[in-house]
Amino acid sequence: MLSSEEVRKFIAEALPCEHLDVRGDDGQHFEATIVSVLFEGKRPVGRHQLVYAALGERMGAQIHALSMKTLTPAEFAQHQS
Repeated sequence: MLSSEEVRKFIAEALPCEHLDVRGDDGQHFEATIVSVLFEGKRPVGRHQLVYAALGERMGAQIHALSMKTLTPAEFAQHQS
């Protein structure tokens, strides 16, 4: 079982994130808000693929479900105001 902090660390090590929040309390189901410049110009599927690549084999094995909000820095700034 993984902690939300471990999932956060795996994502942060692979993606440059301006904001990263991961929550989950059962060790298999997580929710994440990820803000990265790498998402610019990408559709949601492409953004999610970057995150899945960051998590590698943990997806499906240790992480049963990951609900993601993937935003560019500009999109995140709009949501904050």
